[in-house]
Amino acid sequence: MDALRRLFDQILGLLRDRTLLVKATSFASIGVVNTIVDFSLFSFAHLYLGWRIVVANMFSWTIAVTGSYVMNSLITFAAESQRKLRIKSYATFLAAQIAGFIGNTATVLIASYFIPVLLGKALAIGVSFLINFSLSHFVVFRAKPEDLR
Repeated sequence: MDALRRLFDQILGLLRDRTLLVKATSFASIGVVNTIVDFSLFSFAHLYLGWRIVVANMFSWTIAVTGSYVMNSLITFAAESQRKLRIKSYATFLAAQIAGFIGNTATVLIASYFIPVLLGKALAIGVSFLINFSLSHFVVFRAKPEDLR
């Protein structure tokens, strides 16, 4: 029970951290733009071009995640990235976002057996948001020790 209490206290501490809330809000706003891109491209590729779900999802995700990297590097995590786009940083971002992509694809694929595909895609976007923000904040764009001085 003590471990659960500590976890709850840590979560409350994170929620009180205004910097984290501002970053999450910025990340979410950028996410809205990329969600529209992802959802639109997925819908077009799957419904109009007849691409299979996984292929259409890979296509739409790749375009959306690239836009997300650019916007988050220049806006949300500007201090950490110094507003510079770097190939190495982009590769790290892509590698970290693969977990979000896997979560997104698995969710839309599994959900498609129970609910309409586009509703499953909407659910998948929510799952990938949680994964992607966590990885972006705590792994890709984390403050380096020299930034904390």
